[in-house]
Amino acid sequence: MKSRPSRARGSIEDMIPRLRAVTARWTAAVPVLGVVLLALTWGRDLSGVVVALVTAVLAGAVLAAVHHAEVIAHRVGEPFGSLVLAVAVTIIEVALIVTLMADGGDKSSTLARDTVFAAVMITCNGILGLCLLTGALRHRVAVFNSEGTGAALATVATLATLSLVLPTFTTSKPGPEFSTSQLTFAALASLVLYGLFVATQTVRHRDYFLPVTKEGDVVDGDDHAEGPSARTALISLGLLALALVGVVGLAKGVSPTIESGVESAGLPHAVVGVIIALLVLLPETIAAVRAARRDRVQTSLNLALGSAMASIGLTIPAVAIASVWLSGPLVLGLSSTHMVLLVLTVLVGTLTVVPGRATPLQGGVHLVLFAAYLELAINP
Repeated sequence: MKSRPSRARGSIEDMIPRLRAVTARWTAAVPVLGVVLLALTWGRDLSGVVVALVTAVLAGAVLAAVHHAEVIAHRVGEPFGSLVLAVAVTIIEVALIVTLMADGGDKSSTLARDTVFAAVMITCNGILGLCLLTGALRHRVAVFNSEGTGAALATVATLATLSLVLPTFTTSKPGPEFSTSQLTFAALASLVLYGLFVATQTVRHRDYFLPVTKEGDVVDGDDHAEGPSARTALISLGLLALALVGVVGLAKGVSPTIESGVESAGLPHAVVGVIIALLVLLPETIAAVRAARRDRVQTSLNLALGSAMASIGLTIPAVAIASVWLSGPLVLGLSSTHMVLLVLTVLVGTLTVVPGRATPLQGGVHLVLFAAYLELAINP
């Protein structure tokens, strides 16, 4: 009789490596499957069955991307781990925006603006609010480093104002557009600010962006398990790239179906950009919420604000270069409604960041702002 519990424990211990092996296999297979499916469906009209298949693979690619991003983050540590995922997603997102602008003609003139603003609202209100709410509910108070988070929020606010607000008020060119010299300045300023922030985050003041305990002590390192080997991290880096290519490319593949559904529902065309941005940012959302559940709220905020910063800091220079050969106009200026939402987001974000700790209330406030953005996108 005494041998049965030991055999049961042994069977459970045997199952753990098997489950890990199964996880490793599917997270390696799905990114490759996503890229293959992307190659087979690129530029083609998809039937309902194929759209369902693409959607299933897209969901699997999102989960695989999160897994490989966490492997890399465990290897390189913070804040490098969150930076890898944010930059990787944004680079591929920028390539998608430029591709859609090249194919869309005049109707894509506001695509860059709508996508970047959607990314800012999703990250600074949706992801940030969800992570603060999750961390505060699970650990009573969500604790983070106000110096690093405040610097990130200030950079996001400056980039958003220079790139999305000023074009509405400039007079050198009619409409909410920059002149060539103004667009060049905005692109260079975006690159300089983003590069300066990355240097601050990873070199000079790295400790400002590390998780902290409730007592204010910096947590440098991960206390969960031994880090993966360099070979494993490199393999995960390659699979992460494949997964993100699959996520963004398959999202573009299902965008005509999304667009037709939005049109048949009588919704504004801008809703398509919001849905695609939600799909593209899903890996970062899952990774950020997981970090918040582990009481690593600073890592969550690094992902949220870093993604917003990279979205502006890399998209604006990219579309500035692309505008050389794109024939249509490039509208960057926000409407008055969106400017109000942006100002309110910055003000509320500042009040959230300054104390260095947040209750569920702060998370709820940001989520209400995100809900207001979605409501106004549907009913402008």
